[in-house]
Amino acid sequence: MLSVFVAAIVITTSQAQETKDHEPGKHQMMKKHHRGEEFKNLNLTEDQKAKLKSLQEENRKQMEELKKNDNITVKEWKSKMDAQRKEHRAKVQSLLTDEQKSQLEKSRLERMNRFGESSKAGHDNYRMEKMKTDLGLSDEQSAKLKSSRDAMGQKIKAIREDKTLNNESKKEQVKELKEKQKEDLKSILTEEQLKKLEGQRHQRSSH
Repeated sequence: MLSVFVAAIVITTSQAQETKDHEPGKHQMMKKHHRGEEFKNLNLTEDQKAKLKSLQEENRKQMEELKKNDNITVKEWKSKMDAQRKEHRAKVQSLLTDEQKSQLEKSRLERMNRFGESSKAGHDNYRMEKMKTDLGLSDEQSAKLKSSRDAMGQKIKAIREDKTLNNESKKEQVKELKEKQKEDLKSILTEEQLKKLEGQRHQRSSH
């Protein structure tokens, strides 16, 4: 009965969805800002800066031309866009030293990790607030659920990172944790809240 609820409060994995040129303007501007900051930290020479600016302008014009091309299919358009991006990245990489390439890759990985953590935290908070409203949870219950979720997440992470365990053992241990989580939830939720949760589960499964 509590399986859906358990799945909801356990750490959720964010699915990376590459929205490419259909991103909202604000998101697109943020990406440009981050790219600018990343290159700024590379201590580029004046010659590199000039060449990079030229490449970016060239790439912008080619992208705009592709967007205006109505004589190709969506599949062809996406393929050409991807090819253009790869070509642009290759040209930019050719301008950088090995040290600058390493620094750029490190900066991008750090940004992706920060974005992933921020996105996941926001999603988790939204889910918890929705559950609090839907089930009429008290502040104390919400705090206990959050603590349980965080502890569960840390344990699952430790299991997944344990190189001494094979995949089957990891699955079994995670399954045991989720079963224990169900029992813990029974001590947090009231009988009425459990019934409401069960009703919501049936409602979702019927759609």
